[in-house]
Amino acid sequence: MLRINHNLSYNPPLSLQGCDPCSQTQRSKLQHRRARINQQINKEMRMRAGAENLFRATTNNKVKETVALELSFVNSNLQLLKEELEELNSSMEVYQTESEAINVPMIPLGLKETKEVDLTVPLKEYICEHYREDSSLFEKEIKEFMELRQAMRTPSRNEAGLELLVEYYNQLYYLDQRFFPPHRTLGVHFHWYDSLTGVPSCQRALAFEKGSVLFNVGALYTQIGARQDRSAATGIDRAIDAFQRAAGAFNFLKENFSNAPSLDMSGPSLCMLVRLMIAQVQECVFERVTLTMQDTHFTSQLQVAQEAARVSDVYSLVLQTMSQPLVKDYVPFSWASMVQVKAEHFRALSHYYAAVALCDHPTKAFPVCLCVSALGKAHLRRALIRHEEAMRVHGLCKILRKMDILQEVLSFVHKRSLDKYSEMDREDDFDETAEAPEIHSQTQQKPDIIPPNFSTVQVTDIFRRLGPLSVFCARARWGPVRLVCLQRGEGGLGLTLRGDSPVLVAGVVPGGCAEAGLREGDYIVAVDGENRKWAKHGEVVHSLKSCSDRGVELSVITLHTHDTQVCFIALHTHETQVVLCVCVRVICLCVCITVSACVF
Repeated sequence: MLRINHNLSYNPPLSLQGCDPCSQTQRSKLQHRRARINQQINKEMRMRAGAENLFRATTNNKVKETVALELSFVNSNLQLLKEELEELNSSMEVYQTESEAINVPMIPLGLKETKEVDLTVPLKEYICEHYREDSSLFEKEIKEFMELRQAMRTPSRNEAGLELLVEYYNQLYYLDQRFFPPHRTLGVHFHWYDSLTGVPSCQRALAFEKGSVLFNVGALYTQIGARQDRSAATGIDRAIDAFQRAAGAFNFLKENFSNAPSLDMSGPSLCMLVRLMIAQVQECVFERVTLTMQDTHFTSQLQVAQEAARVSDVYSLVLQTMSQPLVKDYVPFSWASMVQVKAEHFRALSHYYAAVALCDHPTKAFPVCLCVSALGKAHLRRALIRHEEAMRVHGLCKILRKMDILQEVLSFVHKRSLDKYSEMDREDDFDETAEAPEIHSQTQQKPDIIPPNFSTVQVTDIFRRLGPLSVFCARARWGPVRLVCLQRGEGGLGLTLRGDSPVLVAGVVPGGCAEAGLREGDYIVAVDGENRKWAKHGEVVHSLKSCSDRGVELSVITLHTHDTQVCFIALHTHETQVVLCVCVRVICLCVCITVSACVF
């Protein structure tokens, strides 16, 4: 192995830290309990798989009976664990704001858990085998990457946590280009647990790792949105932004990730999550309209009624999505109940505000009269029916019954509508036959799906010292480093250089001193033992011109891969195929060619 002095200084970053999983906060305790349950589910599933294999393989009836009994116990334990995990995932109050303001709780997602992965040995072996470098020189880089992965497992619930996840996601791009060739794996298994069921999935594809991290980006945005104080316009705006970005992350994952190994990353589930986030954005818009309403005139009240109707419509669409076959048995019952409660709750509010507009704020078009009063009472009757339905659905879910703030909100709006109805109940009003029409939904702000912008977190390739990716990547092959000693003659060194990082030998002068050792298409990786992989054209030219009378020693390589390659960042196994994106890379001899050329 030829040693090259890596004069590129390596400065490890400051220590990366996520949340302390053992810290005594409610959210950390929740994540710790979720991780413990995930491990127990994993253990029970391995036991079930072994028992099922034994049951199929044996022909002894006694053994079959024993195994069948054991399977019943295992399945019972699995069901209990899944119910416990569902209750944890339905712990919405943990992620809500600590403000004393009374707001309807939002639905956040818990993060996907993952096991520790030790990449030290596989990366060292690949560096020795593929890059022909001394792997001991890259221990700091490997350690940095491992620390980054460890930190991203427990990100803090703020912008710093999001930046940590995106930083790791961006580093995975470089890791894929450096160490994951298209037709070979490193033998590293990435373990991730389903965010809702806790069922483990294991794959060797780096795409699975990227998809899971991106899912956690969306999940973290939901938690940030849920914790905002929505009693003020600034908090509502922050919540809207967070939920829109969560929708963008899930939508990006849905469009770029197919045949997912876990249900939380399947197409139907991601579609449901996108619509749920859009519904929560619409709910925030309604809250902002009611908060910033300057007057209580007829048109303002009708506008609020239309906003409430819009929220009800989008939650009804979410409920339909949750009722689809692949999602129905997967979504927690408390989620479906909460969505149904909100659909009824906001439909009731739409009728209430319509009644207030008709009865309390007469206009020239609708002066105070018995028919208008009857129409207003009809809207109030429909509001009361919807309020009671929301309270009935709320009472059917044990988890929702524990949420005091939701109970308080539902009781307050129901009593408000009931008091208003009693206030309008005149003794001489015998016209109870009026039917209130549905409120036409309309909104001031349509939700946007904001896709993730990975460029907001700039990262430097941790393994940059291996060389420019245009040449030194997992998809390229090159020969061993050759030492070529050149002595300047009357005609110079006899070669033409072109390009940057690394500099290319564009031509060799026939009969020149370079003809004996250099070939057209060689890349210069070192000059007199000093690393020049990242050197600019002018820097290499200066080094060659400054050579002494004893000559100069060049370290060069020759690429063996010159053709265009279409590289799928994917996993090809007998079970599944995961595709995150398609990257077309052209690896040729004239990478980074500049128009200038120098002849020596």
